[in-house]
Amino acid sequence: MSNPQEARKEQPSTYFVQDRENQSEFDRLRVQDQMVTSKMGGVLPEQSDPEKLRRVLDVGCGTGGWLLEVAKEYPTIETLIGVDISAKMLAYARAQSEEQGVSERVEFHVMDALRMLEFPTGYFSLVNARFSISYLRTWDWPKFVSELARVTWAGSVIRLTECGWWRGNGEALNKLADLALQAFFNAGHVFVKGDDTSLMEHLPELLSRQEVHDIQTRDYELVFPAGTPESEGYREDLRYGFRVALPFLRKWVGVPQDYEQLYQQMLEETARQDFVGRWRLRTVWGMAPTHRKAQHVV
Repeated sequence: MSNPQEARKEQPSTYFVQDRENQSEFDRLRVQDQMVTSKMGGVLPEQSDPEKLRRVLDVGCGTGGWLLEVAKEYPTIETLIGVDISAKMLAYARAQSEEQGVSERVEFHVMDALRMLEFPTGYFSLVNARFSISYLRTWDWPKFVSELARVTWAGSVIRLTECGWWRGNGEALNKLADLALQAFFNAGHVFVKGDDTSLMEHLPELLSRQEVHDIQTRDYELVFPAGTPESEGYREDLRYGFRVALPFLRKWVGVPQDYEQLYQQMLEETARQDFVGRWRLRTVWGMAPTHRKAQHVV
């Protein structure tokens, strides 16, 4: 297992934000974590008995927002581990775990999930991955899900949450969303050109291929009416997102000459009193294959 204090050079990343040390990306992730968790009804709204969990892993944890909320909401969970390729994000996450009083149960480790998860087979009672579209290409998914299944206790939970594209009743927003969707397809992160639901639709099949069973699905249609705190969070996510993604867009689809005009128009649209933002999410979860043996009782 990686030493969280070990200094190491960060590996090249397929994450859509090329500058992972960008303060705007830290701010975006914090805003997004809080907004999404709130609108979904909590950190594990579909799980019937989270108090029974003993070890939880969050893959691609970023600044650690989801994992820290799990630690605070479920004090009976003994060990919570977050892994990410960004050492700087994890340093921030560790500082937050100290500040929020959960550092005795929470760990963060630098790890490249595209290679392998450096944990024993059958170690966790729940493995979570949220918004992995941000760094996984379509061809990365089989190995990735196989690793999730390997480190999960037989019959315990593998949980994936993925998203569609930012939408709303704004012309500029929808144009920018279409541009981003095309870039993600060109870069290999989306299965079907022009279809922002294609990854969500593939999730059950990706799990079943790895012998994950009892697969269930819960869909969310997040709505952000103007004037609500969640709407402000949605607007901030957009404001940061279409800035930090600019190099990615430039590389994979090209940026139109009127991009800055569209961006400013999008900010104006999302500030209107009649603006309503929408975002589709899907959580798919299932049980790890029964032939996987645990190293320790969880």
